[in-house]
Amino acid sequence: MGKTKNPKFKRSQFSPDGLAATAVKNTVEEAEDEEDSPAAELLEKLQSPSADVREYACASISRIVQENQTLPGFLQRDAVRKIGPLLLDHSLTVRETATGALRNLSASGGPEVCEDMVRQDVLTPLSALLRECCAGFGVNSPSKKGQKTSVEDVANEAVNLLWNLCESSSTAVSVFNKAGLVDVLLQCLQKHPQNMELAISAAHCLHTVTEENSELIRSGNAAVFGVLDNILSSTHTSMENILLRTLAAGSLWNLKNGLSSAQQSHTLTALASTLSHSLSLDAGELIPQLWRAESARLSKDTTSVTETHHTDQRPAGLQVEEMEEELNDQKRNGGKPNVQMSRTKNDISDLLPRDRLELREAKALLSAQQTSLEIIVNMCCSDEPSDDEWEEMSSSDESEMCADGMSDTNSSLFSPLCLSAELHTVLLNHSMPQQVLKKAEFPSAAALELCSKDSSWKCLLKKMQRVQCRALTCLHNILSSMDTDSLGGASSLQAVAQHLSSLVFSSAEVLKDEEFLEAVTSALRSLLQIMATKNISQCMTPHQLMGFCEAATSCDLVSVKVNALAILGITGSSLAKDKNTADTLQLIGNALLNVATKDANLVVCGEALDALFDVFADGDEAEKAAKNIDLLSSLKALQPGFRAKLRKEGKGKYSPDQLCVLDNIRINLKRFIGYLENLQRK
Repeated sequence: MGKTKNPKFKRSQFSPDGLAATAVKNTVEEAEDEEDSPAAELLEKLQSPSADVREYACASISRIVQENQTLPGFLQRDAVRKIGPLLLDHSLTVRETATGALRNLSASGGPEVCEDMVRQDVLTPLSALLRECCAGFGVNSPSKKGQKTSVEDVANEAVNLLWNLCESSSTAVSVFNKAGLVDVLLQCLQKHPQNMELAISAAHCLHTVTEENSELIRSGNAAVFGVLDNILSSTHTSMENILLRTLAAGSLWNLKNGLSSAQQSHTLTALASTLSHSLSLDAGELIPQLWRAESARLSKDTTSVTETHHTDQRPAGLQVEEMEEELNDQKRNGGKPNVQMSRTKNDISDLLPRDRLELREAKALLSAQQTSLEIIVNMCCSDEPSDDEWEEMSSSDESEMCADGMSDTNSSLFSPLCLSAELHTVLLNHSMPQQVLKKAEFPSAAALELCSKDSSWKCLLKKMQRVQCRALTCLHNILSSMDTDSLGGASSLQAVAQHLSSLVFSSAEVLKDEEFLEAVTSALRSLLQIMATKNISQCMTPHQLMGFCEAATSCDLVSVKVNALAILGITGSSLAKDKNTADTLQLIGNALLNVATKDANLVVCGEALDALFDVFADGDEAEKAAKNIDLLSSLKALQPGFRAKLRKEGKGKYSPDQLCVLDNIRINLKRFIGYLENLQRK
């Protein structure tokens, strides 16, 4: 069908079920009475003359708003405007907890709430707070309770809030540029030898704000490149340091157009080396090693604590209960009082207590590998087609159309290689295709079993799956961007196709994971198309093929259905060239006709028709199969309904790009029916 683009990655930091601002407004009537509401009581305490009371109120808000049902009560009572001034409170702990409360509001509320926060000018006190923090780096200011809250703790909360806002709001990015906050992030990045947590938060934020930020690129800030180059050249081997270097590499890639040609060449090599090193680490082996190291260390610490307890006058059992309660509080609050929730329910990296060193290292490793794969996806991604290109592609004859589908997650396989010669060479020199293939495999059984059994490490399961999904999407882009020889030749591609086919049937859970299905079907589709154009024999048996497509087309996600139908078309077209394949072609034809006739989505119907054109376009076996399933009569029967539905639903339900492609399919359907009629007359 029509020309499509490669997927790019933009890091979403919010849960998909985050509370929209409109939802907040719609629940006003359901809110608790003002005088009984915990929101009203806590917001009133923000005005207390006591710093301890203000801190308590902010910390309580920070905890409570993690539950979506409580969020409307705070937002409709103007919580943002009431908490905002406390970012500049004279108490350092109040500043920290106030910033954390806003951070949680932004994370729980999602993008629309972030936009509201920006409109309410939260960035003015936040910018002032960040500059004051940077001016006070190195100076600890313990609170009255003796807690070791420092300006760096406050800065970490502030940077994470800034990250949330800039991720969701282009207005926030514009304010970031005008306020020159990149200098603040650079100062936080430079703290990495002493405070890795702060540096990583700043690196995440910088990676986000540099993406498609032409204003920042035009500024050509030499200091930015200097700090990022310095981080990239670091030789520290901790996983957190690897994550920091990976994020720095991503920022450099985003800013590459601000470099001279000579600088770009040097930076590209350093960047590829960083990504390759990150991906070369075997998480399947390292995660069990880190788990065993943590278990041994915590066991030793428990023994030491128990011995100390027996010398205390209070009963040891009571102390153990108190410690367990404190540990539970730490787990909920990130290892120290009032540390805030993470950006999504599936990613709680900043909730981890600071003494869980090995678990933090494991999460940093997986984050680094996920980010590396996302960067490679963007490196291999061609520019989106212009409107003129879409029009030209959509109005062309079938023979000139891309065989790729219309899903926004797929790419044109017949377009020229989108990689420059230099980038192509660098990726190959660092074995990127092989690295990506390794990450496309399922995480090791040992790592999965270990993390499934340990509640503290269970959070890594989603992270491992996300790495695999990113690898599959990355593989899809690499397949679309490199020639066959670069990918290891025919035998290598056949082996990869077998592997990708097996992934779909690996477990019942996989068939419920739409993100994974989209990634693996996109990669398999690209691979099979390349094999077809190179006349490399397909490796899926008829049983595998039909089982795969039955599973994939039952998915509610349109892009997965489209991929599955395209795979049927690609495979059927190849089989039509072989002998004794009519029976298999009949199975494929019936499956495609069933979808084209019954699916409610025109995009899916169009893809099914397009696949039918490919499968039965030529060959004795195809002609025989077409007669056996009475393809001509079936297409004639569905033609009026397809045209009527396109006229009735088209403009209101589908994009102009989709309509262009669907109209082309309408024309090709008429032509194909004529072709079959001519065959019948012979």
